[in-house]
Amino acid sequence: MRRNTNATPSEFINVQGIEYFKFEEDFMEDNVRCIPMVVRFKMDAAGVKLKLSEWSKFHPEERVKLALMPIDQSEAVDYYHQYLIALIAKHTGNAATKLDIDTQPAWANLQQIPEMLMEKSSEIELNLSLNQWKRLTDIQRFALLKLCRPGHENKNFPKAVKEFGLLIN
Repeated sequence: MRRNTNATPSEFINVQGIEYFKFEEDFMEDNVRCIPMVVRFKMDAAGVKLKLSEWSKFHPEERVKLALMPIDQSEAVDYYHQYLIALIAKHTGNAATKLDIDTQPAWANLQQIPEMLMEKSSEIELNLSLNQWKRLTDIQRFALLKLCRPGHENKNFPKAVKEFGLLIN
């Protein structure tokens, strides 16, 4: 992903009820704004993979709805799953790619910081404590883990830890 200085701001900025991060404004690929963490978080919970090419075909209102829809109960997760696969079919004519749902995701473990995150944190001289990890929101923990994965462009990791109040300076 690269920063596009000519890009218009995301439709998610300042929308009440969406946990959208400033560092996400840098997520651009082929002049398309990438899928925000809040939607990626919900897609993982609903077991649907969404490609950027599919996402880019959705109307802004549909993308905002995906960010706002609750997934706090199993019925809501099921509805999210159905809504997302219907959007993919409507806009692409393709069947959605299903994902296995992780019933014990690493971001949800408040008793231990994942090793992958500890390693990435040490690269920027961040000594992340368990108390700091616990104080983060679910989506913040999810985002940090996504940003430190191998193969992911990691330039936004330091921006995220700073935005989350973990790195001062």
